[in-house]
Amino acid sequence: MIRLLNVSMMPPGVGQPVLRNLTLSVPQGEFRWLLGPSGAGKSSLLRLLTLETRPSAGQMDLLGVSVSHASRATLRNLRRRIGFVPQDYRLIGEWTVFDNVALPLRLRGASERDTRREAFAVLEWLDVAHLADKRPGALSGGEQQRTAIARALIGRPELLLADEPTNALEDAQARRLLTTFQELIEMGTTVIVATHNEALVREAPAASIILQDGTIANTDSQNGTSTRRTERS
Repeated sequence: MIRLLNVSMMPPGVGQPVLRNLTLSVPQGEFRWLLGPSGAGKSSLLRLLTLETRPSAGQMDLLGVSVSHASRATLRNLRRRIGFVPQDYRLIGEWTVFDNVALPLRLRGASERDTRREAFAVLEWLDVAHLADKRPGALSGGEQQRTAIARALIGRPELLLADEPTNALEDAQARRLLTTFQELIEMGTTVIVATHNEALVREAPAASIILQDGTIANTDSQNGTSTRRTERS
């Protein structure tokens, strides 16, 4: 469950909020597109939802935790329940695909036996298990993207956030990724995908969070979700 109430975000040294008065709710186990032009605030919202930063105003609850008043230990545990697929992959070049994907479980202290089982399960799911011993520099853009997705999924997150995850994928791979997201949703994972790919959104219509100038322009009602507008401050 994601719930934001009048949330604003003002990074240090910035004269005005980059996000203003965001109010939205996403039930657990649902999918949302995150849409809007460049500079609308999509990346800033993802930074909030990945707990890279906290709101400067308002109330934000993630997975039943009130973020604004949470301790560092609580936030650390909450981060383990969130998966993130960054636009730039952020793979460690000196490590193999397997080691990149295994990193989250190793940081949690999982046994090497469990780590190998989970890592190869998710690599096979995303059809990159045959690349386990390769380094990122030897992979295509699409293969690097799927490796980054595997790393985000290995912890079986309750919330998965993805920033332009289909940019480096061919059409067939992008459709397969959407199928993967659907499987996660059926298992109870909440999925939010930021994208500029209008064709993909048309092909897989779903409720959308639409940002403009740091505010929620509306919540798309094409699948029965009521349209809402948030006034600018």
